[in-house]
Amino acid sequence: MNRPSPASPFAALHHAPGAPLLLPNAWDHASAAALAGQGFAAIGTTSLGVAAAAGLPDGAAATREETLRLARRLGRGAFLLSVDAEGGFSDDPAEVAGLARELVRAGAVGINLEDGRPDGTLTPAPLHAAKIAAVKAAVPGLFVNARTDTYWLPDPDTAPEPETRRRLDAYARAGADGVFVPGLSDPAAITALVTHLRPSGLPLNILYSPKGPTVPELTALGVRRISLGSLLFRVALGAAVTAALDVRAGRDTGRAAPAYGEVQELSSGGGEAEI
Repeated sequence: MNRPSPASPFAALHHAPGAPLLLPNAWDHASAAALAGQGFAAIGTTSLGVAAAAGLPDGAAATREETLRLARRLGRGAFLLSVDAEGGFSDDPAEVAGLARELVRAGAVGINLEDGRPDGTLTPAPLHAAKIAAVKAAVPGLFVNARTDTYWLPDPDTAPEPETRRRLDAYARAGADGVFVPGLSDPAAITALVTHLRPSGLPLNILYSPKGPTVPELTALGVRRISLGSLLFRVALGAAVTAALDVRAGRDTGRAAPAYGEVQELSSGGGEAEI
């Protein structure tokens, strides 16, 4: 398996003692630069945010060019970049490997590949494993976070727990560097999966949910990466609409917004401003 050395900066964040990697997800240059300015060493992208900003559907393999364009904007920033690439925008492992090469050239150090499909089914595990293997063969140093949507798109004939383990084991054999199970929030099930993964050394990534375990609780359960996914984008969108409605109604918005100059600085100053 061609995995990055745990000593490589991004991989090391998944194996450091203490707190897990908390990965916020950006959707444009300004959001990434603002997060970097608050000290986040690594930032991911959110496929929903990228798609919605372009007026395209998420999870439908429609945003390959938008994803690459954003990666080229962000990949030279003062932070480690991981890109949410849906299912690689293709079912051809060679094409997915080609995408991975382009992302590395753009400056990305990680890629998130999911097995959920737009029609609500899961990609066959051997095919998803082949995509992972192709990426690792093409760019061994790229951190592949293999996502399974067994909890979001459950098979009515199969319990999610054994199917999740079966898929993650296949993805591990293909060379995945980490595994991601969005929708998994039950503490006992998380603990069981962490125990299952321990012999392989693969770090478990969980999607943070305001209704699920807190960051300290996930840390205690052994989770090594916590992603915010589309949460920040959705919060920002909701705040923008609420502010507009408050202004229209003559109410005080009651929210502190970054000043014009501070936002300008995000583009002119390399993204180090604290806002």
